[in-house]
Amino acid sequence: MIETAQVQSALQGTLDPETGRPVTQTNQLKSIQCDDTSIRVSIGLTSHSAPLKKDVQDFATERLRQSFPETPIIEVQIVPHERIVPQIGQVGLRCRSVIAVGSGKGGVGKSTVATSLAYSLKKMGSRVGLMDADVYGPSVPQLTGTSGNLQQQDGKIQPMMQDGMPIVSIGFMVPADQAIIWRGPMLHSAVTQFIRDTAWGELDYLIIDMPPGTGDVALTLSQLLPLSGSVVVCTPQKVALLDAVKAIAMFRKVKIPLIGVVENMSGFLCPDNHKRYDIFGSGGARQMAEDANIPFLGDLPITLQMRERGDDGTTQDNLRDPQIAPYIDRIAYQVARRIADQTRMAPATPQLPVLG
Repeated sequence: MIETAQVQSALQGTLDPETGRPVTQTNQLKSIQCDDTSIRVSIGLTSHSAPLKKDVQDFATERLRQSFPETPIIEVQIVPHERIVPQIGQVGLRCRSVIAVGSGKGGVGKSTVATSLAYSLKKMGSRVGLMDADVYGPSVPQLTGTSGNLQQQDGKIQPMMQDGMPIVSIGFMVPADQAIIWRGPMLHSAVTQFIRDTAWGELDYLIIDMPPGTGDVALTLSQLLPLSGSVVVCTPQKVALLDAVKAIAMFRKVKIPLIGVVENMSGFLCPDNHKRYDIFGSGGARQMAEDANIPFLGDLPITLQMRERGDDGTTQDNLRDPQIAPYIDRIAYQVARRIADQTRMAPATPQLPVLG
């Protein structure tokens, strides 16, 4: 007869991605049912860990199979687990992970990547907010198809909502044809207000679309919040890679951890013959990431549908496109995976397997 204590012991190496601690020590091993022929276990994960639930499930299943090779039925179920969302930084934002998406130059699709990342994490089951800090060229309203003026209620800015995702942008405050000419203090004030005075609610991830280049906003964010990390977006050609190196140096200088690099516009997927054409080259961002000793998170090709959806304000439809969704989801998974790796308690603790 298999004992409950034996099952618990076998699962000691199964980690909660959010805390890096064994689920057997954090009240996340919700139930164990076992007899001579079966083991059924339920493990609780917060919505922050939703992108990694299959990793946890597969890891726990494999540990049980190794420990009980003669047991024909082994089932691991992932169930919801509630945990208080902490207030972080001097602004009291209730969020588990804040991610800055930046680039060394404009025109590389940074806002598209930031918006797609937010949509993908939300699709996977996490609570996500999207903040457009690109005050000189706010693209998020266009990409998300949101418009209107931000309102205040009880002293808090009420974000625009799309399918339950709160969105804030300077584009909701300034007419689209009006130029914004702000010095550092005004930028600092606007970014601070967006984070501190917005009714974000409780979030697992706040995705921040940064201005391109190496300006004041990164410094402001590093002072306001303990950021989980930054994602650098670039295209394959050399001129973009040179600027991306500067963005990496900027994040390192203000002590914002680097989650990794995304190569956007890595190839054109032709709708006529379904072939891929590397019109901007390929592999440059991967090589740059390797040279800089930071992870490569994945690439995004160019398709006519992606461009059309960006123009139409329906970027979220890319997540339902079987041609492009796997690229976006892969990047979102890698971002969640890297954040989990950063928060593991000890380097010697067993790692969950990385998919793909």
